[in-house]
Amino acid sequence: MGKELLKPDFIFESSWEVCNKVGGIYTVLSTRAKTLQDEMKDRIVFIGPDFWQEKESPYFKEDKSLFAEWQWEAKENGISVRVGRWTIPGEPIAVLVDFKPFFEKKNEIYGWLWEHYQVDSLHAYGDYDEASMFSYAAALVVESFYNHYLLKTNKRVIYHANEWMCGLGALYINNVLPQIGTVFTTHATSIGRSIAGNQKPLYDYLFAYNGDQMADELNMQSKHSIEKQTAWHVDCFTTVSDITANECKELLDKPVDVVLPNGFDNSFVPKSTVFAKKRKAARKRLLEVANALLGENLTDDTLIVSTSGRYEFRNKGIDVFVEAMNRLLRDKELKKKVLAFIEVPGWVGEPRKDLQERLSSGKSFDTPLEVPQVTHWLHNMSHDNVLGMMKYYDMHNRKEDQVKVIFLPCYLDSKDGIMDMTYYDVVLGNDLCIYPSYYEPWGYTPLEAIAFKVPCITTDLAGFGLWANKEIGHYGEIEDGVKVIHRTDYNYSEVADAIKDTVAQFSGMSQKQVDECRKHADALSKKALWSEFIKYYYEAYDIALKKADARMKEVNK
Repeated sequence: MGKELLKPDFIFESSWEVCNKVGGIYTVLSTRAKTLQDEMKDRIVFIGPDFWQEKESPYFKEDKSLFAEWQWEAKENGISVRVGRWTIPGEPIAVLVDFKPFFEKKNEIYGWLWEHYQVDSLHAYGDYDEASMFSYAAALVVESFYNHYLLKTNKRVIYHANEWMCGLGALYINNVLPQIGTVFTTHATSIGRSIAGNQKPLYDYLFAYNGDQMADELNMQSKHSIEKQTAWHVDCFTTVSDITANECKELLDKPVDVVLPNGFDNSFVPKSTVFAKKRKAARKRLLEVANALLGENLTDDTLIVSTSGRYEFRNKGIDVFVEAMNRLLRDKELKKKVLAFIEVPGWVGEPRKDLQERLSSGKSFDTPLEVPQVTHWLHNMSHDNVLGMMKYYDMHNRKEDQVKVIFLPCYLDSKDGIMDMTYYDVVLGNDLCIYPSYYEPWGYTPLEAIAFKVPCITTDLAGFGLWANKEIGHYGEIEDGVKVIHRTDYNYSEVADAIKDTVAQFSGMSQKQVDECRKHADALSKKALWSEFIKYYYEAYDIALKKADARMKEVNK
């Protein structure tokens, strides 16, 4: 038997997305929190940026009595924090820190970073400064809290930093509090995402790319520099999938110590009777929106499909989704009408008044609105990628078209003015979800889909797709609940055809076959629960704590 793992007595975890819902990392942390909170009982503290200050945040409930003495002391030392609970399952403790006061020390902080770790902050632009000042402030929170409560104890402590945005803080802790074990997770390398986003082939040439050289070419020196140095200097370097582990090895020249796959917490998924009711409500709403926009009565037999995620047109495969829907228009094998939604937040202006009026009238319509492809007006209608591609292909949702594509370019937070439902309430109304990603370190959207019993299509360039293949034992087919398409740098057209064929195949399935697909999707999602994946985190904590122990023995010699 292997030796017992060292377990942390206390964990600090920082991320730009703690109590700040902007992307997939929010989902990683907020669904994992309950599993750790059950184990650690308030000995895990999440640290995030304080954007709300005096305003009420939907994600955070302040509690001035928590660590009251320390809060006062931190303020005395120039660290302005608010302590409370993150309003997610498990309600873990969260500390929000105001990082703005540190901007005036920016050059001094960057000087220290260069001197100790050769991090190049000279080329910084965009969100680099903001992220770095937050990261520094988060580390000061940990230092102050540690000195107040934990210094005289023998407690084992972990500091877990997420993404390059928290790298500076991890290096600071590494330097100032060597007794703390540091873990760093990159959810995607900044340079890999940039190569993919700049239309360069990432995978065939991965072995030949030099990360530092590409950072110069793509003007990413500072982000790449902080990410690389953090990867090299923390006690345990991790990422979220085998595909990104390979990217780290090639672009950061550092293999990861552990892969931490992203799990899911199915307390978000409604139970049976509520589930059926919610699914019905979602379908009803989607069909109402389609009727008001298209002036066509689509029956409940319509196949509702969607794609969603961040608006990275190529990386998330939104381009290939539109391509596949266009080809499906002419597919003889299609047995049902298809209503396809692209649920991707764009540069949204406002919900369409004409559409709102139609929806609130409660009537049914038989004439379309103008521009029947979009639910909200955008600031950049003439330069939007989705609308531009639909226009190029002459996809205008005509009456005779068997496939209708609607762009829903907003966050589904139940307050968008058209759907007025949350994403999780909308997703379970789908028959099929499609995520043909080109660049996807893990892939939460397909995992969420199958957790809500919706079969999905993804690719083997998504970490989740590779994981699904491994669990299924072969390339996933739609009958398995997840269809995994082989995708390379160059086979865009084949991927579009594979999606088209799978949707056509699904449209011809009997109710019994569809129920089987849904059952398999549900069963597969259970294998990706946090209860299954949390063990990898304990492995990472163990590696970091052992390194910290060894370091302290050296110091105390």
